Amino acid sequence: MSTDKRPRVIVFDLDYTLWPFWVDTHVTPPFKKGNGGQVVDALNHKIKYYPEVPEVLKELVKDGYELGVASRTGEIQGANQLLNLLGWDKYFTYKEIYPGCKVTHFSKIQKNSGVNLADMLFFDDEQRNIKDLTKMGVTSILVRNGVNKEVVQNGLRQFAQ
Repeated sequence: MSTDKRPRVIVFDLDYTLWPFWVDTHVTPPFKKGNGGQVVDALNHKIKYYPEVPEVLKELVKDGYELGVASRTGEIQGANQLLNLLGWDKYFTYKEIYPGCKVTHFSKIQKNSGVNLADMLFFDDEQRNIKDLTKMGVTSILVRNGVNKEVVQNGLRQFAQ
C-alpha cells in the first residue's frame, strides 16, 4: 500500500468505520474474551468488525505509517476496551476518544505528533466530520461500508494527488 506522496499520520474514526455499530448504543459494555477467544459484550453478543480491518491496520504499520483514532463516542472506556481486546491497540500511536468535535481531536493529534494537518489522512463515515476536517486541510475520505483495503488504497491515492 505505498504511493509517492505519503501521509505522515493516518487517522480512523471507530463507529461504522472500523466496526459496524455505535459502541455507545448498539452493544453493551463491558467487553471480554469469551469462549474461543471471541470478543463479546456484557450480554454475550459477539463483537464483529469489518473483516479487512485487522489486515489493513497491520499492513499500514508495517509500511511505516503512524496511525491514530479520533472518535466522538461517549463510551470512552468501552471503545478503549474493544481496541485492547481486539488486539488493535498496538497499531495506534494517537488515540483521541471522547465526545466533542473532530477538530479538537485533530488539534491534539497535531500537537502530540508535530505533524501538520495537511500531512494527515482521515477516514470517517460522517459527512459533517469530512467537511470540517477538509476545511482544516486534512485529506478526508468518506467511508460508506467500513474500512477495507480498497477504501484505504483509494485514500492513499487521493492523498498523493
